[in-house]
Amino acid sequence: MRFIAIPSLLAVLALAGCASAPKSTGNACAIFSQRDGLLSDWRADARRASAEFGVPVHVLMATIQAESNFEARARPPRRWILGFIPGKRISTAYGYAQVLDGTWDDYQRRTGRHADRRNDFADAVRFIGWYHADSARRLGIDKSDAYRLYLAYHSGHAGYERGVWRSRPEALRGAKRAQDMARRYAAQLARC
Repeated sequence: MRFIAIPSLLAVLALAGCASAPKSTGNACAIFSQRDGLLSDWRADARRASAEFGVPVHVLMATIQAESNFEARARPPRRWILGFIPGKRISTAYGYAQVLDGTWDDYQRRTGRHADRRNDFADAVRFIGWYHADSARRLGIDKSDAYRLYLAYHSGHAGYERGVWRSRPEALRGAKRAQDMARRYAAQLARC
């Protein structure tokens, strides 16, 4: 009986850690200290993605902050019919990285990582590293340029090349937010 209780308790603790965004999402050190432990180690996950793809940890974390503010199950708002009937969501974006269904399917197909989930931090931060590295390769964006990487992330590679972000205020605001947060996170991570 005791052997059944321990795995059940560990599962509950693991789910509780995923249930809400960390507090103080403006502080990378605080985020990592809240999410580094027995069942989860966000710092190690981010470092692994950074080492694999060459994208700095502060850029990876700033992208997640700009996209979902570290909400595992983040989704865009719904459209409302007649003001009170919930309709479809404005896009299929989901999870920490706010990845669209088609983009996630492409990632899984190209990498063979079919078990990865958008609401799992390790998988999401790896996806962002992969996508940013692909942006660097395809578009010539420096892997530490949080502003331009975010624009490519938000608009897609083809959209970035066409400059669609120029007429999208939300993309420009998000890129500025990612750039500012990347600078803040870099300074914080140098001290913790």
